Amino acid sequence: MVAHRGASRRGLGLARLASVRAATREARPLTTASINPDFVTPAALEHSPSGVPAVDDVSHPLTGDAPVAPSAPTFAELGVRPEIVRALHEVGIERTFAIQELTLPLALAGDDLIGQARTGMGKTLGFGVPLLHRITTSGSGTTELDGTPRALVVVPTRELCLQVTQDLTDAGKHLGMRVLSIYGGRPYEPQVAALRKGIDLVVGTPGRLLDLAQQGHLVLGKIGVLVLDEADEMLDLGFLPDIERILRMVPDARQTMLFSATMPGPIITLARTFLTQPTHIRAEEPDSSAVHDLTTQHVYRAHAMDKVELLTRVLQARERGLTMIFTRTKRTAQKVSDELGGRGFAVGAVHGDLGQGAREQALRAFRTGKIDVLVATDVAARGIDVIDVTHVVNYQCPDDEKTYVHRIGRTGRAGKTGVAVTLVDWDDLPKWQLIDKALGLDMTEPAETYSNSAQLFADLDIPEGVTGRLPRSERTRAGLGAEEVEDLAGARGARGARSGASVRPGRPSPDRHSPDRPSHDRPPVEGSNDGRRRNRRRTRSGATAGEALPPREGSVTAPAPSSAEDSPAGEAGAGAPRRRRRRRGGGGTAGQGPATSASTGRQSPSD
Repeated sequence: MVAHRGASRRGLGLARLASVRAATREARPLTTASINPDFVTPAALEHSPSGVPAVDDVSHPLTGDAPVAPSAPTFAELGVRPEIVRALHEVGIERTFAIQELTLPLALAGDDLIGQARTGMGKTLGFGVPLLHRITTSGSGTTELDGTPRALVVVPTRELCLQVTQDLTDAGKHLGMRVLSIYGGRPYEPQVAALRKGIDLVVGTPGRLLDLAQQGHLVLGKIGVLVLDEADEMLDLGFLPDIERILRMVPDARQTMLFSATMPGPIITLARTFLTQPTHIRAEEPDSSAVHDLTTQHVYRAHAMDKVELLTRVLQARERGLTMIFTRTKRTAQKVSDELGGRGFAVGAVHGDLGQGAREQALRAFRTGKIDVLVATDVAARGIDVIDVTHVVNYQCPDDEKTYVHRIGRTGRAGKTGVAVTLVDWDDLPKWQLIDKALGLDMTEPAETYSNSAQLFADLDIPEGVTGRLPRSERTRAGLGAEEVEDLAGARGARGARSGASVRPGRPSPDRHSPDRPSHDRPPVEGSNDGRRRNRRRTRSGATAGEALPPREGSVTAPAPSSAEDSPAGEAGAGAPRRRRRRRGGGGTAGQGPATSASTGRQSPSD
């Protein structure tokens, strides 16, 4: 439900939208059917896989091959700047998707809004086009460009950061916009250098944005447009406190746009606190399904010991293209990737235990076709937008319905069909039943299925006779090794990163054998093989060896024997430690008390 405001100052809006608003002031849902009766299911922008991306780019340029309603308005009709319209026209984008058609009239006027739509609905240009338009148009309420950021887009993951940066760069290429992506896992120095040269638009993840803002490198005092993309995912990842800190750093006089697939309670509270009379827009009917209708879903109850074998059969289905496999944990993602690689499949992995260089290597190889299987954790589900993903496999049952929707949303995009396969273990059956009930899938009791089940072969069109290994004749992909790993010198690596050890910028790790090694480092113990010996000094009752010990109370001190040591020649060795001699039976020298333990000073048991 949406509380609409008057349309008196929205000259750029559609006539039909204005008439709907003027007709009633009651709260009513702003849906696609009320605007465009010829609406067809919208889909996300697709990106061409041709060519190898640049060093800092693992995304694809914009293309306009997604189906759009013929009666949908064009960007030019909505009053977008000609430079942006020309850039979109060059990639084949003329008309708007549903979410863009509804958000542009409000966003171009500078109003705060909340955009809610399913994954793959084209939300990036829904906020990107008005953002580019406003910060480059005089009199739009934002200050003139002077090299400090005028717009900020906050996203939850590194992969989504790169994707949004590429889309906005393509859309604003004729405006001379300077766009910078800021995210963790990369060196600070290049990002700081770019900020010093001058940046107009920043896209980043919360952690690195806060770091640079607190260090004084990122100036947020002139931000005129702020966008929070995938807000519910940032809530799930625990970024909400960081988001609130960022919102307190930007000026109060700004436009804020929040986009989210779902609207949990904390996100609603955030919107009420930091947005000014926002308009809530939903780009689908209230009773529409959260899952794309073009995605065919299969759910099987699989045994944990047979999942890899079953997965190898799924990957040999006819007409299978690029495939994404999702797991719950980083360890499982790497294990599945290693298993499939050993069976002949061209596979890569993306998870938190990999360094940023290795993660971008896998994404580049996946997008350019060097590998056709990508194993990823749930974090990557929000940021990976790849053309021609035909199959998605949930190797482990998702935790909730939101995760399920975003996982299988990687396929069935841009009007194309897709296949989603979910493997449910016996222990995860109650969890799956909750997901099924929330989404109304009517698949409460999945069929018990194994790698040799006839139902599996029939459902997924798997040829008869396939085994758990990919035949050598079908191993035509170049593989992950054909993609170079970028050397991110100075970047802080993830725990257990396989892309090489790294240290935090500004805190170089000294060489273990360097003479400049800090004194607080623990020296090697005696007998170690590092080429040095630790100097040890024996002490007796707290006194250094060779020093005179204080006489014990009640003890008799024996006179020093007259020997050659009393001669001047023997004085040269007076500083050397005196050798102790043990005697059997605890007997001491004449005139001394009973023998004591060398380490404790206590009498021996024999006494």
